[in-house]
Amino acid sequence: MTRVLAKLVAGLASRPQILRVFAVAGLAALYPAASAIGNPTFEGVASCAGSTCHGRAEGNGAVVRQDEIATWQEPSSPSGAHSRAYAVLAGRRGQQIAASLGLGNATQAPACLGCHSTNAPAARRGAKFTVTDGVGCESCHGPSGGSWLAEHYALPATHASNVAAGLTPLDNPKARANVCLDCHYGSDKPGQFVTHAMMAAGHPRVSFELDLFSALQQHHNLDADYTARKGAPNSVRFWAVGQAEAVRRATSLYAQPKFAYEGAFPQFYFYDCHSCHRTITDGPSRKLTFETNPARPIPFGNPPFNDENIIMLSAVAGALVPGEAEAFRTASRDFHKAMGAGPAEARAAAQTLASRAGRLSDALSGRAYANADAFRVIATIAGEATAPRFTDYAGSVQAVMAVDTLLNALVREGRVTRGAAAGIRADIARAYKAVEEPNAYRPADFRSALKAAANAIGRLA
Repeated sequence: MTRVLAKLVAGLASRPQILRVFAVAGLAALYPAASAIGNPTFEGVASCAGSTCHGRAEGNGAVVRQDEIATWQEPSSPSGAHSRAYAVLAGRRGQQIAASLGLGNATQAPACLGCHSTNAPAARRGAKFTVTDGVGCESCHGPSGGSWLAEHYALPATHASNVAAGLTPLDNPKARANVCLDCHYGSDKPGQFVTHAMMAAGHPRVSFELDLFSALQQHHNLDADYTARKGAPNSVRFWAVGQAEAVRRATSLYAQPKFAYEGAFPQFYFYDCHSCHRTITDGPSRKLTFETNPARPIPFGNPPFNDENIIMLSAVAGALVPGEAEAFRTASRDFHKAMGAGPAEARAAAQTLASRAGRLSDALSGRAYANADAFRVIATIAGEATAPRFTDYAGSVQAVMAVDTLLNALVREGRVTRGAAAGIRADIARAYKAVEEPNAYRPADFRSALKAAANAIGRLA
């Protein structure tokens, strides 16, 4: 499991006055679609790659790094994963998946391009746009052929005016989470839903955690300028809101029959893979390969909905939004219970749970965060109420990522020294080791390792 990297999030600031003329007269002339804010064009990565913009070889810009394209293109690190997304379609795995599903060439398949590229409609592709860029700048920041491209770095532009002109406000955790979730969970947009058939053909299992993913895609520096314009990002807020939006996205999609079913069968993408994909043996004495989960009242033998984000959101609700916690837990139990009742009941319960997750997202996004919040959440994740729910691999992976993410937040915020954190790494490494291989997962070992790590962090509070 990849360790959480140090999170570097920074933004743009007002440029020197001298650039204003170039911005308005120069780029506006190059991109005449700039006035069409309501139907902006996608101009491609090349439109951002000038040496005076984001295309420097070295990150030594006066306001922003200006080597963001080089970071995005890095061939081996996680920060370059988006630029490699299209290329993997032409690889052996991508072609095998497409062939198994009868999609033709993966590099041209709409079912693949929705997430492996910035798959803009043909009518909205600018002169420099190319689908081979992979997941380019505009996949996250929004189509640039509106007025924000020509104005976003020149006075009197502000972050608010850029957002009003169409720039995606990625400093907002709800906005960022939903951009990421479109591909890192799924959406109802064309080509942005991974089916069980795709995974059966070889597509990797999908998992999501907002703060970790933000860290892995670090393109900017967090500095005083960013804080002055957008406020200081809070890792606990981003992690918590990411969990809430993941639950809302999953249950909202499941509530739609066209996503909940694949032919006569349920869409198994929504379910816990490892509840079915276990070794099958035949003998005179049974050997159960699962533990009963106290928060999932489903009939014996039924595959459970993948509730990794539901478990995390239940924990964070108890720690940070106690007034909403019990209602969310009840909706979660009712949702699992409805799985044994019938499709209509399950979809209705999914809608209720999505609504509860939305309320938590709003509360977590809007609340103030105190220094003790990360300690409180970590203690809740490993505490007596939550730990018994770690009976399955997926939920346990989320839990150890959460503890690692929140520990790094404590270090960045100066609440825990790097030396003290280093002393806890052995316990976190044990927890990661317990989820290193799905077939070797042992719930009791994981819970023991997670508790040891959480207790060690708690002693530093």
